[in-house]
Amino acid sequence: MSLRALALASLLSTPAWAQEVTTARLDNGMEVVVIEDHRAPVAVHMIWYKTGSADEPAGSSGVAHFLEHLLFKATDERKAGEIDRLVAETGGSHNAFTDVDFTAYHQRVVADRLPLMMAMEADRMNDLRLTEADIEAERGVILEERAGSVDADPQAIAFEQMQAALFLNHRYGQPVIGWRHEMAALDMADVLGFYDLYYSPNNAIVVVAGDVEPDAVIAMAEEHYGPLPAEPRLPSRARAQEPPQLAERRVVYKDERVAEPYLARSYLAPPRDAGDQEEAAALVYLSWILGGSPYTSVLAKALTFEADVALDSWADYLGTSLDHGIFTLGILPSDGITLQEAEEAMDAAVAAFLEDGVDAAQMERARTQIEASEIYARDDVEGLANRYGEALATGLSVEDEQAWPAILQAVTAEDVMAAAQAVLDRDRSVTLWVDSDGEAPR
Repeated sequence: MSLRALALASLLSTPAWAQEVTTARLDNGMEVVVIEDHRAPVAVHMIWYKTGSADEPAGSSGVAHFLEHLLFKATDERKAGEIDRLVAETGGSHNAFTDVDFTAYHQRVVADRLPLMMAMEADRMNDLRLTEADIEAERGVILEERAGSVDADPQAIAFEQMQAALFLNHRYGQPVIGWRHEMAALDMADVLGFYDLYYSPNNAIVVVAGDVEPDAVIAMAEEHYGPLPAEPRLPSRARAQEPPQLAERRVVYKDERVAEPYLARSYLAPPRDAGDQEEAAALVYLSWILGGSPYTSVLAKALTFEADVALDSWADYLGTSLDHGIFTLGILPSDGITLQEAEEAMDAAVAAFLEDGVDAAQMERARTQIEASEIYARDDVEGLANRYGEALATGLSVEDEQAWPAILQAVTAEDVMAAAQAVLDRDRSVTLWVDSDGEAPR
């Protein structure tokens, strides 16, 4: 066995990474994941639907998020607002969120209230009852949400435009909240069509984490979710994929509300793939090495300390997704530095890194930071539920998630440089300039 394989096997058996995870599948296709954590008498209950904004029909952007809001309305068994009251009476908390690949609903309660949470979620999975008044009122709410979170925020507008330019064909290019003109036209038929097709047990994962016993949770899930019928029309998750991208794209966004100009560049990148996460792990390292520290990262050293070009710089990798990942670099220029000068300096720093490679000190700093981040992330019961739910909703398995820390620790400098050479391709990127006066490239 190689030294790398020995290290991987050792890490897989290290108690620091271990969680007691039990899985089951109900007869109707629902997945059940139970994560034991007996440190406090608390349970987190989550329902993950394997559908998000990338699954929306053309012309109905925002319907997944709209439906998330409407799931807090009445059902056959409960009045509108009763879910809020039930969770509040337990002293717990609850919420929901929508993303490109999934929609999730979650509660954090005293463990003995778990049966009530399951009964509530099973009810609204199958028996939602909406009125035209609900549609009209909640449509106004989501339009107001867009006004506050996107339209009033020049940075949000700029990144929305950048995302749309990055994806030529895939639905990841549309905003999760939706385009305003399509949101305004969403109606009862749009919502119920999406609900009836996707909100079914064979498209759902229930994740329970906390002070629970697996056999009891699985029996509880059988009782509450087991009777719900599977959806026979559930489509496969085959989305329109990206064609070969052959030319870089640029977005220049000007807005008088921009206080400080900045630039960012996003590249298409591979996601974490089931059974094959090594390249994604290398990209995690690449993001740390290029922009993970304001003091020791490649961009910080080159652009802030060796030359007064940038007040701040960063790198980020989003890899937990079904189809495509995104790798992003960014710079906030120093006073007196134009966006053109900042971009040229960033390009020079990246080119020098690709030529020189990763030094040993950089690699070990990244390894230490990533290991610490993984340990701390697994010290929170709600964080655990989120990690497993998101992994399963994007095509990974429990085994993939459990192997992830060891795969991260096995990354080498050669892996990082191979990933950098593959991903940092300008022809597969969009460069964004954001400025108050719209300084144009020259």
